[in-house]
Amino acid sequence: SKSVIKNIQWVTGNNFTVERGQQQIEEHISTWDVHRSWLHWSEFLREEELKYSKRYHYRVCWSIPTRRKPIPRATASVYFVIEISKIKPATFPVEVFFTLESSRLIHRPEQCQFREKWLKDIIENKITLMERL
Repeated sequence: SKSVIKNIQWVTGNNFTVERGQQQIEEHISTWDVHRSWLHWSEFLREEELKYSKRYHYRVCWSIPTRRKPIPRATASVYFVIEISKIKPATFPVEVFFTLESSRLIHRPEQCQFREKWLKDIIENKITLMERL
């Protein structure tokens, strides 16, 4: 049984703003199947000027605070890049991809079903590392 990949309608290059990009990342994240105990916050990191495009970098930081531990021992970050082509017409949607902290694999929202396990693995690995140190 192949799961349906949920995606949103991304903004076009000519309608993009840093704030709109952050709103759309939040909108996209809302399609992810993660337990409601996960909390996150997002932030704009930087703008990157390239020869044929402009890239906007964002970070979404995830954790599971609890009543006993309101400050989580570890967090997991997901890094988003919104790319606006300088070649394609401005009426085309922006390109979006994301990577997980400690991974080089690039995911595209329209080609990938996000897995909550990825966040759990990052946090478990950090806690294991902290316990060893």
